[in-house]
Amino acid sequence: MFSTLPLNALRTFEAAARLGSFKAAAEELSVTPAAISHQIRTLETHLGARLFNRSGQGVTVTEEGESLYRQTHRALSDIRRSLEAFYPDTVQQTLTITTTPGFAAAWLIPRLGSFYKRFGHFDVRVDTRNELVDLLRDSSIDVAIRSVSRDDPRLFSQALMHERFSAYGAPDLVASLNLEQIELINLRWKIPGAFSVNWESWCAAAACQSWLETAQMREFDDEHFALSAAIAGHGLVLASNVLVANSLRRGELVAYRPEISLPGPRYVAACVPGKERQAHVSAFLRWLVDAALEDG
Repeated sequence: MFSTLPLNALRTFEAAARLGSFKAAAEELSVTPAAISHQIRTLETHLGARLFNRSGQGVTVTEEGESLYRQTHRALSDIRRSLEAFYPDTVQQTLTITTTPGFAAAWLIPRLGSFYKRFGHFDVRVDTRNELVDLLRDSSIDVAIRSVSRDDPRLFSQALMHERFSAYGAPDLVASLNLEQIELINLRWKIPGAFSVNWESWCAAAACQSWLETAQMREFDDEHFALSAAIAGHGLVLASNVLVANSLRRGELVAYRPEISLPGPRYVAACVPGKERQAHVSAFLRWLVDAALEDG
């Protein structure tokens, strides 16, 4: 039934497509780049399709190659997981999560202790980056926690929390705020959808547009650094209720004019369809939902 499957060539192709390089694939598989090239050409001949575009700058996967890569990558990952079931004592039960550095630092990592108390036999590896990971292409990632305006129909999504953006500051700063010499921490929020989250929108809602003419702006590109600056008393920050939850609980920040807030997107946990049924992913999703409910 499977006697004609070019399994070695498919394994070679998966490595080259994933790494985007015949040389890198050769290093991973401990063979020569010439051997990788030969295997790829043999597979292309077998399929009657070009899988890579070749140029002096390297190789890129064709549209047909990308389709084959996703199926091959998923199939090989499934085989690996099936084999791991035969030697569970030697395989660490690792769950890999990707999210933004700000969400990881302000929300996820401080709460992971409660996950380990419930599921101590799993280990969580947190991959932080601001760009989106293509979960359909990279099966090394189990779950992505994302701020979204709409769900990706290709993925399984578990709703977590809705965001609203308000002004926050250190307690001493808010208690003695000098409106004539206001300091504002300005963060360039990269927010999906048509949400207008900036000091201009907040000041318009609060009827204090004059602030924008006289305020001293402290500029930041990273959520975590902006919140740290606010906790240190460097000014008011316009921030997500999700990301400031821990700081509010510890008394490091308080809301300024809490009746004024701006709507934002929502947080979801996303994974490739079917992964949500795997034991470690299912456990993590259940814990995430419970942790989100605790924040109200």
